Amino acid sequence: MLEKRSHIVFLNDFYGPLLTPKQQEAMSLHYENDWSLAEIAEHMQITRQAVHDILKRAETALQEYENRLGLAGRFLKTRERLQEACTLLENPSVEDNTGKALLILQEISDML
Repeated sequence: MLEKRSHIVFLNDFYGPLLTPKQQEAMSLHYENDWSLAEIAEHMQITRQAVHDILKRAETALQEYENRLGLAGRFLKTRERLQEACTLLENPSVEDNTGKALLILQEISDML
């Protein structure tokens, strides 16, 4: 459950501005402020079921944006490869670490 929640928050960081204002507000209240559906419903003056529907549509939209654009996945891969290059460069005395790091940096450059 926590993994799904963090995944949705991560996608919202990338694609949140593409959601409707109502979806953005509901997502913010639920995922960032940890409000319950009932609290959000009262605040937005809609039913609890309407809040549930708004959140589900927003979550689906976020996942569809990622499936089509892949920005969040690309970000994670780039960060992982950069960490790998930094680890190699921390110990340049090991034979060929610098060369491997340069190859990783070139790969990252090609992805951009």
